[in-house]
Amino acid sequence: MNPVLKNILAVVAGVIVGSMVNMGIVMISGSVIPPPEGGDITTMEGLKSTIHLFEPKHFIFPFLAHALGTLVGAFIAAKIAATRKMLMALLIGLFFLIGGTVNIAMLGGPMWFTALDIIVAYLPMAYLGYLLAKK
Repeated sequence: MNPVLKNILAVVAGVIVGSMVNMGIVMISGSVIPPPEGGDITTMEGLKSTIHLFEPKHFIFPFLAHALGTLVGAFIAAKIAATRKMLMALLIGLFFLIGGTVNIAMLGGPMWFTALDIIVAYLPMAYLGYLLAKK
């Protein structure tokens, strides 16, 4: 297979699988750590209006979803890529970083979570995914 085509497919596969991991974790989060009393997390508007009720424990699963979705997506991309495996993994991290930044801009949230999420959950996890795939 053409290396360029294989790299494109690697990134597409990484985005799809990473997004599935992210969404799976988000979907189970409410059953593990229930939302705050009266909090509507089923819509973006409801989430935005009740995010001020969230305690630190409510941010565990969103962080895990972002970090593990990026990690798995980058791992998949690096495993499939024909060349430039680290670049393909970091492209996944960049994709999820952009998505996470847009999400934070729309929802808001505490500054500590914003900093932790942007600094730790995306590019470092993408690099770790690359390292794990390299072994």
